[in-house]
Order: sequence, then C-alpha cells, then structure tokens
Amino acid sequence: MTISQKYLIELNHIETFAGALLQELSKTDVLETSSGKKSVYRIYRDIRFSKDKTPFKTFWGGSFTRATKERRGGYYFHLEKGKSFFAGGFWGPNAADLKRVRSEFAHDAEPFQKILNSKLFKSTFGTLQGEQLKTAPKGFDVNHKAIDLLRYKQFLIIKRFTDDEVLSPLFLEQALETCKNMRPFFDYMSEVLTTDINGASIL
Repeated sequence: MTISQKYLIELNHIETFAGALLQELSKTDVLETSSGKKSVYRIYRDIRFSKDKTPFKTFWGGSFTRATKERRGGYYFHLEKGKSFFAGGFWGPNAADLKRVRSEFAHDAEPFQKILNSKLFKSTFGTLQGEQLKTAPKGFDVNHKAIDLLRYKQFLIIKRFTDDEVLSPLFLEQALETCKNMRPFFDYMSEVLTTDINGASIL
C-alpha cells in the first residue's frame, strides 16, 4: 500500500468521525460547518519542488463553528498520538471583546465563577486555561476580587484523551459529551459578547 493510499484511508476515517460528531452535536447546537469533510484541516502542502517532504501537519485537526452572531465560540479537535484533545473557547479575542468580558468580570464575576467551579466543568476540563497578564490589565484594580479572571488574555477549555480512549468504540460518545459540556461556558460568553454592560443587545 502506498503512502497516498494510506493517507486516503485515514482521511476517510477522520472525515467519517467528524461527520458523525457533527450530526450528533447539531441536535443540541446550531453550527454553520456544513459537513465533517469541511471541518477537517488539510495536513498536506505542495512538496513537488521541495527537498523537505514532511507534511504541513503531522496530526489530524478540525473545528465546528457555531452559527450566527448570537452564538460565540467554537469546537476544536486535535488527534495525535499521545497528544489528543478537544478544546473550545477564545484563542485570540479582539480588543473590544476582551474589554467587554473583563468589564463583565469586574462588574459581577460570580456567574462565571459558578460555571468554572461546577462539578461538570471540573470533571471535564479541570480549570480555565489561556495566557495571562502578570499584573492587572489597564484600567482595572490589581486588588479587585476577580483579578485572577481579569488577567486572562485567552479563555480556553481543554479535555485531553489518551490513545486508548481515542481508539475506543466509545470515543464518539465521549467526544460528544465533552462538546456538550462546553455549552455553559459558551452560553455565558455568548450572552456577554452580544450585550452591553447593562444587558442590552448590541446586535
């Protein structure tokens, strides 16, 4: 079997998995990603004139985008030997979004803290992840009671999987459950990012 044949077989596997996950996830969320095939990132690059024949990526990855401006956030999957995970959140929020989220934390961080401290969140994702400032962001008090949240520049939630879990017949079910468990986090962020500090819609 040639490398190209192996690649096509594995591509079919990942697209089939992504399609099945998309179908199930669409029962509880509204997604604009049209198919499993569309969700998978390409791993290849043009190597015809290159001495380096390694692929663009050495792992499978893909994402599902939530539909309409009212639903913020997205689901991402990364499948690689020893390094597989599902993630969601805001990798590079723009300045306006970051300011809005921080303003909400400064005003009342309790609803978000309740999500982070819930049994569901802790058992699935552990803790909120992402880059943080070493001090308080400009315009915010370093002694604010929610300073731990105000320092975040990214808002990421990650669930890691072992190779045995990925290869298990139960993986689709576990992946779906992981995505569903992101919803309280997404719903909170969506509400914040589609309203002003008074709760009025900005859409």
